[in-house]
Amino acid sequence: MKGVRVSLACALLLLAVSSIASADIVEHTFNVQNLTVSWLCKQQLITVVNGSLPGPTIRVKEGDSLVIHVLNNSPHNITIHWHGIFHRLTVWADGPSMITQCPIQPGHSYAYRFNITGQEGTLWWHAHSSFLRATVYGALVIRPKSGHSYPFPKPHKEVPILFGEWWNTDVVALEEAAIATGVPPNNSDAYTINGLPGNLYPCSKDRMFSLEVVKGKSYLLRIINAAMNIQMFFKIANHKFTVVAADAVYTAPYVTDVIAIAPGQTVDALIHADQSIGSYYMAAHPYASAPGVPFPNTTTRGVIHYSGASKTQRTKRVLMPKLPSFSDTPTAHRFYSNLTSLVHGPHWVPVPHHVDEEMFVTIGLGLEACADNKTCPKFSASMNNHSFVLPKKLSILEAVFHGVDGIFTPDFPDQPPVKFNYTDPNITQTNPGLLFAQKSTSAKILKFNSTVELVLQNQALIAAESHPMHLHGFNFHVLAQGFGVYDPTRDRSKFNFHNPQLRNTLAVPVGGWAVTRFTANNPGAWIMHCHIDVHLPFGLGMIFVVKNGPTKSSTLPPPPPDLPKC
Repeated sequence: MKGVRVSLACALLLLAVSSIASADIVEHTFNVQNLTVSWLCKQQLITVVNGSLPGPTIRVKEGDSLVIHVLNNSPHNITIHWHGIFHRLTVWADGPSMITQCPIQPGHSYAYRFNITGQEGTLWWHAHSSFLRATVYGALVIRPKSGHSYPFPKPHKEVPILFGEWWNTDVVALEEAAIATGVPPNNSDAYTINGLPGNLYPCSKDRMFSLEVVKGKSYLLRIINAAMNIQMFFKIANHKFTVVAADAVYTAPYVTDVIAIAPGQTVDALIHADQSIGSYYMAAHPYASAPGVPFPNTTTRGVIHYSGASKTQRTKRVLMPKLPSFSDTPTAHRFYSNLTSLVHGPHWVPVPHHVDEEMFVTIGLGLEACADNKTCPKFSASMNNHSFVLPKKLSILEAVFHGVDGIFTPDFPDQPPVKFNYTDPNITQTNPGLLFAQKSTSAKILKFNSTVELVLQNQALIAAESHPMHLHGFNFHVLAQGFGVYDPTRDRSKFNFHNPQLRNTLAVPVGGWAVTRFTANNPGAWIMHCHIDVHLPFGLGMIFVVKNGPTKSSTLPPPPPDLPKC
């Protein structure tokens, strides 16, 4: 018996040593700087990382530690957010400006340090200060740790596909004008695939992403919507996708010929090169959910060339997919609602059944009350009639850790102050006061390890639209989603407790609702906000402050010594 215990102890020790040995420290330097490029027949000054658009792809294994040295050689304040990373006990590295840190000022630097634990798949990184995200972004690829495999056949090749938006103007000045006037910024001039607009735009004949494939092989596309404001439909002519993950969570395989993807979301999809040797366009254009709201109705495209395709096949006989109409809500909803988790797959998390906190949160646009009639009316945005304002003197996380008063208020409400038909576009004709929300920096305080059921309800005071809502620091189960006003008596029967998808970013249906759950097991200050970039400056955000747990491993650590100062 003693020998058995010794053997077991040795085996556990070897397992622990093997696990430690398989983890690496992955280190990168991000040089943030301005760059002049010639794009769409025009020279434009942009801000980029390491001289490229998109920026570098970060590749790690689950269990690795990342150290990213950010050197700000641009003229702008900057922070970098690691979109979708849990940051367990490394919340100081999350990156949203004035939430977890003050920005990195020009000429200064900061090292982001965090672990990759319990996550596999595709995430991404981007600037989280001003409109710089338009050109400061890149992929973050997390593969299984050594000795582990994907829960699907290994692809021949993995290919990041990043959608972006391009403006022929200074994007920082564009945002500043939008905030000053309260009017949404001008529409973008182009969409891009991996930084390239494709040959449907002027002066872009040779600026198109291309992928060479071998007939009979499978390819894993790591698709990221890094666009600022637009949900996208994506297709490849004559090819189908098998979706295997979303937001770095494995899904049950889902076969589709079209992908809908909102800003901030990621989708991992396999394609099989099973068509005749030739060339096939990949194309993406907007899903525009808000009726009557102007949007840039252009199309970006890349191309797939089969190895062995002739010059004519590569240049003149390229098949184009038929994309859904811009306003095809049924197709978008079918994709968004049909994804399910891979039960018992790697890092699968079952739905918590006990609920400690119930929240019903309305989201949408309104107007800002202001005395200066020259700049009124201004657009505003709110959650439960609270229009979020970033603090200016100190980050919220520093205020939480040091117990500083006056930076935020712990009074974000669990319910909206007034109940009405949230999706009635004519409601403000009889009650115009509903358009106006108070400006505040408010937070919801959560006990450690409490379970939150959060119902997100779109409203139609200005326009009914789909809002992509992103929660930092957590994934949430999407139990149900639908159209109209959420009715718990009617809609709770639709809850999926078996295999709901897990997301960090959810496109709440246009004129509709979604029910989510998450466990607040991550102490710190975490923002939830709309990932349509202009909506956060207008106020579409709020804060969850998760209190410390009972142990050191559930306690917010002190800030790093090099944390930027305001």
